[in-house]
Amino acid sequence: MAAINVSGLRKSFKGAKGSVNEVLKGVDFTVEKGEIFALLGSNGAGKTTIVNILSTLLKPDAGTACVCGFDVSKQANKVRESISLTGQFAAVDEILTGRENIILIAKLRGVHEPAKVADDLLERFGLLEAADRRVYTYSGGMTRRLDIAMSLVGTPAVIFLDEPTTGLDPEARLEVWKTIKELSNSGVTVMLTTQYLEEAEQLSDRIAILHGGKIIANGPLQELKQLFPPTKVEYVEKQPSLEEIFLSITAKGGE
Repeated sequence: MAAINVSGLRKSFKGAKGSVNEVLKGVDFTVEKGEIFALLGSNGAGKTTIVNILSTLLKPDAGTACVCGFDVSKQANKVRESISLTGQFAAVDEILTGRENIILIAKLRGVHEPAKVADDLLERFGLLEAADRRVYTYSGGMTRRLDIAMSLVGTPAVIFLDEPTTGLDPEARLEVWKTIKELSNSGVTVMLTTQYLEEAEQLSDRIAILHGGKIIANGPLQELKQLFPPTKVEYVEKQPSLEEIFLSITAKGGE
């Protein structure tokens, strides 16, 4: 059984003066257990709408969507018990410490031994030394790692990451990438949306492209590359990217 199964998904929103904006026009895709699935699309394509439907925050107009075998419309409570959602902005309380944030979520979810759960997650995400600091003192990467750690309270089978590295610097992005890979290696199914094509390339087992309200391409990166016409081979000197330059310089500066 697939972790996520979407068929014929449709969703429209009312616009100005009674107009209707059909965002999803029959979306179909499947996400297998334990894989990292990236959903790409331009701003307004409907990526967050899909995530909100799959996490039971929105109801579809038509079509079906199942997560962990549960229908998102008919078995919403079962779906919520099986998933976790990390949005575009970290949902943490900056006045509380990292440990207090996790304990709070553990108590809300009725998890046994919330303090032990917090310590285990803080250690797993490399935040144990900062556990008793207030979150407003954390860097962007640390805050995002804490946000994802909080999402794992209760060991969800599926985690949705909606543009998880938006606004982060290159080093913080690499921290989050490492965390996402570790989640997948531990058996968690990860579905992420992103604006960064390199992010999808580095992380994903499969990539789907959402355009015009439908999935127009879906498969591993190597399969998607086959959709391009043959390239002309030219020998040119490879220039480092700005990100490579930045990371190299900052690494040397810290030595």
